[in-house]
Amino acid sequence: MDRAELATVLRGARSRLSPVDVGLPAGARRQVPGLRREEVASLAGVSVDYIVRLEQGRGPKPSDQVLGALTRALRLTDVDRDLVYRLAGSEPPQAGRIPMVIRPSVQRLLDRLTDLPVLVLSAKSDVLAWNPLSAALLGDFSAIPPEQRNIMWQRFLGTGMGRVVMTPEEADSNAAACVGCLRAVKATYPDDPDLTRLLTELRTRSEEFESHWQAGRSSTMHSLTKTIAHPDLGTLTLDCDTMHVPHTDQTIVIYSAPPNTPTATALDLLRVTGLETFGPR
Repeated sequence: MDRAELATVLRGARSRLSPVDVGLPAGARRQVPGLRREEVASLAGVSVDYIVRLEQGRGPKPSDQVLGALTRALRLTDVDRDLVYRLAGSEPPQAGRIPMVIRPSVQRLLDRLTDLPVLVLSAKSDVLAWNPLSAALLGDFSAIPPEQRNIMWQRFLGTGMGRVVMTPEEADSNAAACVGCLRAVKATYPDDPDLTRLLTELRTRSEEFESHWQAGRSSTMHSLTKTIAHPDLGTLTLDCDTMHVPHTDQTIVIYSAPPNTPTATALDLLRVTGLETFGPR
């Protein structure tokens, strides 16, 4: 790990970005160009102190998950991303690996979709990016460690990221579909080490996952309606549509509601309040 050179590259990448580039409000006039460390930390889902230590050349060796989050937050090209990985003492993403970097065109789309909750998922359902409205609806993804910021991990081993409400029958069908999706991904990326680690952990720690895995079925993601239990706004029913990005095998997930419905009104309120809460629950 070349800490000094990595620090130089990270500082330079941060200085070249403006808030508008990453979908943030410009705010008051800035004394120095570029993003603030707090903004990069928020986008990458790490602490500000971690960014400070990396930029001062005294940080620990970042994991591949953190490197992926940092390079996405800094909107690095593939060439610059690979440089950061190598300076950090890690191998860049290779052929046969699940793409974890969002294309600039997809990021621009995410930055402009401000009136609907939007997520971008990797092939194995890592939450790669989200807009503020999706965090207000589903929860603060930046508060979840990067290695656990995965829909499948949360579904079987975590708290069920997303506040989705399901009947027992729906839950069983959803579990089977989730496992089937990962089986299909494993067939496409048989040598991806992160996918192998995820499957090993799920099969070892979740009896439900292992039971469905033994069934040997595959599945794909599809559009549907979801019920969200929001802690302040109550039960919301939304349409959940997905768009596939073939080049990176990623999925854009968009939540919406018909106009003039209670859920549409709730989304209007969330655009204003964001992650703020309304007092004791």
